[in-house]
Amino acid sequence: MPLPATRRKTTVTALARTAALALLLAFALTGLRATPAAADGGDVTWTVRTAPNTYGADRSSFGYAVNPGGRVEDAMVVSNRGKSPLTLAVYAADGFTTDTGQLDLLTKDKKSVGVGAWVHADRASVVLKPGKSVKVPFTVTVPDNATPGDYVGGVLTSLRQSDEAEGINVDRRLGIRVKLRVSGDLRPALAVENLRVDHSGSANPFTTGDATVTYTVHNTGNAVLSARQSVSVSGPFGWLSAEAGRIPSPPELLPGESWKMKVPVHDVAPGVVLTATATLTPLFTDASGSTTALDPVTGTAHGWAVPWTLLLLLVLVIAIAVGAVVRARRVRARRKLREDARVRDAVEQALREKQTAEDTDEADETTDAPEAPEARKS
Repeated sequence: MPLPATRRKTTVTALARTAALALLLAFALTGLRATPAAADGGDVTWTVRTAPNTYGADRSSFGYAVNPGGRVEDAMVVSNRGKSPLTLAVYAADGFTTDTGQLDLLTKDKKSVGVGAWVHADRASVVLKPGKSVKVPFTVTVPDNATPGDYVGGVLTSLRQSDEAEGINVDRRLGIRVKLRVSGDLRPALAVENLRVDHSGSANPFTTGDATVTYTVHNTGNAVLSARQSVSVSGPFGWLSAEAGRIPSPPELLPGESWKMKVPVHDVAPGVVLTATATLTPLFTDASGSTTALDPVTGTAHGWAVPWTLLLLLVLVIAIAVGAVVRARRVRARRKLREDARVRDAVEQALREKQTAEDTDEADETTDAPEAPEARKS
């Protein structure tokens, strides 16, 4: 697939800007047209396209299936559409997926280990007069010990221009994608990693809220893969399940690459404990261009969705109930104490009365006893 021109600006005093502008975005891996890519910068315009040959007459990109140790020969056509002569550098570089989901290529000063190291143009630069085209042959030489799987990169043309007014250099790049599949044990695989669910509810404990499910799609295999996705959130025992709406598919991921997802799920009931499930259906494209859906891969995670208002109300009700029980027990305890005291007082009173009665009886007996006769005088 044609990759558009990118620009790189460098200054002695602005290294940060160098890093930021070192590599601008290239065409996305999908949705590209099979037309020549053009780099236009004022009066400087050039195009690149695949050369017609036994591989095809109207290809949108370069694609090969090669055995380890194999060799491929192909070519790219570069045309000067401007009014001035052009001198363009030609080289190959490994590809990678940017944070925006597009395919980009390493800059020339970065080391390539795949396509960028295996693709060699027969010249390092081309000189083009206005309106002229040139075919640039290149070879793809795969090492004998190459690991089976997919490799993506590109063949690039580059124009380096100086802007004396700003004191910067601009590197404008234009290239075509190269996808290489090294034969052998092909193991397409995706994984769901770092899955997490967060819930945000409202003050009304009887209404639903929104959940956010985040996770990482990781290409753990050795083939380029895209995927269909579905996400759901449910309460305990699978109750109160809610499904996410349409989820944008991640870009085609190269082997080893990852893509972070953030999926909103609406109308999620605050079921205290939530279970989030993310399901990926990997989509594998074979050498003929046919896409096959592989076995789904699932990841799960748990999170909290506590209805705080309802919880506070429940705590308040429990506190009132406990308080009522404690108060009733205290009332019963005080009543028992009073009853015990009354019984004790009554018993003591009865004992005192009994003792008084006994004392009175003894006194009466003493009073009623006959007097002893006086002793006679002798």
